[in-house]
Formats: sequence, C-alpha cells, structure tokens
Amino acid sequence: MKSRLPEVSQALIQVAMGEIPADLVLKRGTLVNVITGELNKGIDVAIYGNRIAYVGQADHTIGPETEVVELAGKYIAPGLMDGHMHVESTMLTVTEFARMALTKGTTSIFMDPHEMANVFGKEGVRYMHDEGQQLPLHVFTTFPSCVPSTEGFEDAGASITVEDVEDGLTWEGVAGLGEVMNFPGVVNRDPLMMGEIKATIEAGKTVTGHFPDGPDHMLQAYLAAGVDSCHETVTREQALEKLRLGMYVMIREGSAWHDVKELAKIITEDQVDTDQILLITDDIYPQTLVEKGQVNHVVRRAIEEGVAPVTAIKLATINTARYFKLADDYGSVSPRKIADLIILDQLEEVEPSMVVADGKMVAQDGELMIDLPSYHYPAYVKQSIHVKREIQANDFIIKAEPKADHVTANVLQVIENSARTKRIQAKLAVTPDQTISVDLDQDILKLACLDRHHQSGDISVAFANGFQLKSGAVASTVAHDSHNLLVMGTNDDDMAYAANRLVELGGGMVVVDNNQVLAEVPLPVAGLMSDLKAEEVVEQVQKLELAWKELGCPIHAPFMTFSLVALPVIPDIRISNRGLVDVSRFSFIPVIE
Repeated sequence: MKSRLPEVSQALIQVAMGEIPADLVLKRGTLVNVITGELNKGIDVAIYGNRIAYVGQADHTIGPETEVVELAGKYIAPGLMDGHMHVESTMLTVTEFARMALTKGTTSIFMDPHEMANVFGKEGVRYMHDEGQQLPLHVFTTFPSCVPSTEGFEDAGASITVEDVEDGLTWEGVAGLGEVMNFPGVVNRDPLMMGEIKATIEAGKTVTGHFPDGPDHMLQAYLAAGVDSCHETVTREQALEKLRLGMYVMIREGSAWHDVKELAKIITEDQVDTDQILLITDDIYPQTLVEKGQVNHVVRRAIEEGVAPVTAIKLATINTARYFKLADDYGSVSPRKIADLIILDQLEEVEPSMVVADGKMVAQDGELMIDLPSYHYPAYVKQSIHVKREIQANDFIIKAEPKADHVTANVLQVIENSARTKRIQAKLAVTPDQTISVDLDQDILKLACLDRHHQSGDISVAFANGFQLKSGAVASTVAHDSHNLLVMGTNDDDMAYAANRLVELGGGMVVVDNNQVLAEVPLPVAGLMSDLKAEEVVEQVQKLELAWKELGCPIHAPFMTFSLVALPVIPDIRISNRGLVDVSRFSFIPVIE
C-alpha cells in the first residue's frame, strides 16, 4: 500500500527544514513545471521515502548517506500518466508491461481490464488489479462497466453487475468506472448503466466515457448522466463540441488509431484552454511499446504536431491526475507529492535517460534497474478456450435460396487505422449446390465468430471487405470485447484449420495457408495475454504481421483492425457469435438480403 501524506508529512517537513537528510537529491536540473507552464532552471529535487520533500536549492537536505545525482541542466519532468489504456492489448501481463513501460517514463496507468472481465468477470479483474498493486508502476484500475459491451447482441464469458462495481470501487487503487461504451443504454436510462454510474459518483470517483458520435441531445444527455470524458473523438469539430460542453477530451494515439494529428489542431490553431485535454494510448501492441514507447510516444507526437513541449507533458501528467481526483499525490514535481519523475536529455524527444518511480531510481538509459515481483495466475485462467467440438470446414458454408445464381450480401468493410467499419453490399455468385462463394476480385472474404466461452456451438458466418487476402486464413481469440473466436479466410478448409489451431494453443492469433501455420502468437492467459517476455512477443507479432502480408493484406496493424470486427458498440456493422449487427440501429441484419 502506498504511504499516505499524513503518515509521512512530519518527516517531509524535517527534510524541507534541513533537520534530517533526504534519501535522494537530483541536482541542478531544469524543471518542467506543468503547474505554471514554465521551464525553471537550476532546480534540485529532494526525495524522502517515496515523496518529494523539497524543490529548489536543496544543499541543506543532503547528508552523508544521501544519494546525489548531478543532472547538469537536464530536464526534470513528472512521471507520465496514461489516463486510459488496456494492458491486454499489449498482449503482455501487467508485470511484463510494467517492465517495459517504466523504461519509457510511464509511472502511472489507469487500466480498464474489460477484456479480462469479458472472459473471467470480476475475478479476472481482481487478478490483474492485484498484480498491479505489487509493482512500482502505479496501476490504477477503472472498473469495467460494460461486460458484455451490449446486452442481447453477443455472449461474453462473464458479466459485470452493479453489485460487482460497488464492490470493486472499494478496492485500494480503483480510481473509477471504466469506459461506459453503452451510451445508448445511458441515454435510455438502462438500470444497469445508471446503477453503475450512480455507485461510482457516490463513491466520489470518476466515470470515464466512450462516445464515438451522435446527435447533440444524446451527447448532452450522456454528460448529464455523469459521464464526463471520451477517448473516441476523431475530428476537430467533435473535440471542440465536447470541450465546450465541459467534457474531458482524451486524445488517443495507439498502434492502429492515430488521432493526435487531427486533434492537436484544437490546441495549435483553435488555441483552446488545455486543462481538460488528456493524452492517452487506449490500445497499443507490443511492437509499438518496445520500439516507439508508451504514453511518451503520444506526448512526442503532440510535440511533432506543434504543441508546446511543456503543454504536451502537462496533458499526460497533472491533467490526468486532476481528472481522476488524484492531484494531491500525483502529476507534478511538487513538495509532498509521490516522487514519480523522469529525466530528459532532450525535451522534445521525450526519451527518459532516468526514471524515478515511487521514490526509487527504477530505470536508466532504457534499462530497468530493479527486479519486479512475479505473479502467477490460477491454472484455469490459462484454460479459457471452450468450444463444443472440433471445427469443420462445412461450419462456414453459407447457402442461398434454391435456384438463385447470385445474391446480394451485407458486408462488413474495415477502414485502415480506424476503429470504424462500414456496411456495404456486394453481389456474390452462387455455386450449383447453392453455396455462396467468396469473391477475391471484389475483396470479399468469409468471416466467422464462434462462441469460445460456453461450448454452445454457436457460429455466425458473414462476409468481410478491406483486408485483401489472396489465400489462406487468419484467426484470433483477441476479439473485442467478448473475445470469442474470430476466423476469416479465402477458403473454408484453412478457416477450420486456423480455428482448431487456436483451440490447441489455448488462444492467441494465427495465420495459416494450405493447412500450414505461417505464424502464431500464443496467448494462454485468458486467450488475451502471453506469459513470455516482451521481446519474445514482439518477435512473434512481427512474424504474424509478415504472414498477413504474405497472404496479401497491405494494411497497417491488420490483426488489431481484425480484433475489432466483433465490437458491437462502434458503428456501422459488426459480427458477433449471434450474427451480423447493425450498430447504428442496434439490430441484427441478415447476411443475405
């Protein structure tokens, strides 16, 4: 448990007065002051225990045992805080994510483990939360709100109730309610949504949101319910509208969704006040984490788009702390606050040469300097793929009405680097045995979603466009948000082979061609996370991405785009284990018109 200020305030006073020595003093740095927006030169920071005792000229705090680090003008900034992210998207456990994120300058995250919740419910959330509590990375949990993401359109492995949320809000380190994706449920006063929001507000905690688009009256009703942030903003106009209504806008830069370029304009061109803007990652895959960074990558992208460096850092530090009502302890380099600091040689590059987390020097020059405690999940968490029987090729056959030679199909079209999809229609040929064919010339592939939680045998089959596969098949148990088994391909045999291979692996991602595995990423922890080191997972994912390209797919991060085709809360059209869903109307639609 982190020390509370009243428990250590007297000792901090004594250090500040020079009566007892500091444990660590950083000498002669340039302070990135996110409170005033200044760069303050020649600043020392004295640390006692895990808190900052003094900021200024700190010679009087140095004793014989004090560790002194000379900075020679290097920049001292607050540790970076990611205000909305899903650890599961990195394919790493919380501990392994922390090992990498700390070296990138991330000292606090607000994770929404709703992927795990969709597989194992409150127990799964508790496992990830408890794992995070033993780390020097400050892992705050926003308790998942929409599990499953929508009622009646999909079958998750578990569900979250109001009682679960009420209990979770009492856990040490739970900072609020996870993204409330079911915004139609909120504006229509769904009892589950309203109960969860009420419990969070009454607990004095934050209700985080998810509002991709909608009419003004719906947005304002959503705000009136108590949900006051959104990370799904993709246009400048949307951002301005939300800010003007008092909503916090979380600007996202993940591995597949790149919103900084457009949304930075509200700062650089519209020159809005930045107090209610945050920088977040949402979803990043391991290659991005290892090669580009974590929230420091988002800050760097904002600077590249013209946001002043001190302002950009503010958006990922004090703004985040204030939003979650934690600014008394986090978010700036100030006396009394938790000693989370990063040292930057070059301000604009946001590559920390040193990282102090919870008062300890934890990383230097990109290398972790401490050992992290191990955490072991129960055996059943690694046995989460439950299908009724072996998958057969004929499970993916779609039949036409008798005597038809062509049909019109509703098709799910993906958009590169976007979480959105489009509903399009395609004219498809029918074989003499009344089977509807894929059409590679039109880029029309088979797409299926199989129940992997309840052994029901449910399989829905439809068509997809935008991936441009020319052969083979792909499959994934990372299938937001219910994480059923997704499979897509050019032929039924390879689709069955890919699906069965994932069952053997205990979950993950796979690419096959002609009944041979080209690449795979085993994710045995809930079918979502690896138990390997980040570097090994990166190598597996790189091979996976190359295998997608070998099958003909040219788009960026195709496996992430693929993982979202089953998410029935983002328009226009999605597939679930129950069928094809028109998200704009929240209704099932036929595959064949």
